[in-house]
Amino acid sequence: MNAERELNREFEIKPDVEYDSESAEEFEGRPDKRIREILRYLGDQKGKEQEDKAVLDLISSCVAELEAGVSPKHIYREFPLKLSGETIDGGCFQTKSKALGKNLKDCESIILFAATLGTGADYLLGRYSRIKMSRAVVMQAAAAALLEEYCDRICGQLSKEYEKQERFLRPRFSPGYGDFSLEVQPKLLDALEAGKRLGIKLTDSLLMLPSKSVTAVIGVSKIPGKCRVQGCEACLKEDCLYRR
Repeated sequence: MNAERELNREFEIKPDVEYDSESAEEFEGRPDKRIREILRYLGDQKGKEQEDKAVLDLISSCVAELEAGVSPKHIYREFPLKLSGETIDGGCFQTKSKALGKNLKDCESIILFAATLGTGADYLLGRYSRIKMSRAVVMQAAAAALLEEYCDRICGQLSKEYEKQERFLRPRFSPGYGDFSLEVQPKLLDALEAGKRLGIKLTDSLLMLPSKSVTAVIGVSKIPGKCRVQGCEACLKEDCLYRR
């Protein structure tokens, strides 16, 4: 029984999670944030298109179709951490990264996290790429925003669970952020058995399929973080077109 509890603590999969827009918006606390994020992915950094009814109607239509067609899933597992400056030993992977090392300061372990919207999003993106490119572009942005929102909600719930144990989570940090190399991606997915459990596979160029999938490393510390920096703010690529 003790071994079973330990396994459940370290290896968690939620295969039946359904995307719930109302609870996701409640989690974010601002219902209009989703629209702003989709516009940002479309390159509208200042939200100029937010007053264009035709654009907003198209976004709403794409979101509704995605919500009906995707099947979000996530998985996570905790590993011990050895950290020496930029040198990181996460048990299942080893790498050097100044940005990730800074994010993991004062942490004693890490959580490997993976999430995907499933093949439904890729089906819709492929379909509209063939018959209506303008809708495909908006669908692409909406899918990216929904995946990010889903991850935020799940990680927020996970953070609350860990805080009950007086353990505190650092922001998730994905391969490709700053100097955290994509070369670790195969080891992260293998450690999570993400191929078997979530259906995530890698191309030769280290891109994930389904395309709307993400992996991340989350630090676990007994010391509360001073501030919650995540996403664009945690990335060193300041010339990114999609930066907030």
